[in-house]
Amino acid sequence: MLSCYYANMQIIPALDLLGTDAVRLEQGDYDRVLFRQDVDEFLDRLVATAPPLIHVVDLEAARSGTLRLDMAERCVARAGVVPVQFSGGIRSLDDARAVLGTGVSRVIMGTAAWESRDALATLQSALGDQLVVALDVRDGRLAVRGWLTDTALTVADALGLCQNAGVARLHVTAIARDGTMRGPDFALYAEVCASGIPVIAAGGVRDDDDIAQLEALGCEGAVMGLALLRRLGISLDEV
Repeated sequence: MLSCYYANMQIIPALDLLGTDAVRLEQGDYDRVLFRQDVDEFLDRLVATAPPLIHVVDLEAARSGTLRLDMAERCVARAGVVPVQFSGGIRSLDDARAVLGTGVSRVIMGTAAWESRDALATLQSALGDQLVVALDVRDGRLAVRGWLTDTALTVADALGLCQNAGVARLHVTAIARDGTMRGPDFALYAEVCASGIPVIAAGGVRDDDDIAQLEALGCEGAVMGLALLRRLGISLDEV
């Protein structure tokens, strides 16, 4: 069985949704699908590893901005006792509450969190520990709307805003490493972990050595996508 627990951090399997399929993209590019499988079948494989949490990204909703509560409900039902954190298309406090109403344990929000300087504090105050704030980073700046739009906000700027708002947890993705098996951006994770806010790392995580380095930097957890498929013996030919 795949071990999802290390000394001081969690290994969180990723499930990315396009339509009703689980997919893996390369660098978040919707035209570069590396893997595709029915979502129920893929969830069954993940649940069988007894993970601490399943990380679900509705890429369809992230791109369109339209929530798919039916997919959140479907993932929660299939995951059973395994908690689900959900992201994609959650663009307001009402959206977040609707997703949490499906049984999701916590929501990840990026686009809505950065729309104004007041938005982050409002979301954190209302949602507390059920909010995870996304820092999706490309070339040192944040990207939003399914990674399709770059902002002028730097990582340092975003961290300052998160500290001021009392953000409980960050989900940080190095976009250029996502789906590449090139290893994490350790400099990025060193910077965000220094903020003192718990960090979940994503993007390029390959193996136990990467996990050990992320743990040493202080990351709370690491999301595995492409590398997890290989650990589970799933071929990338399943597209």
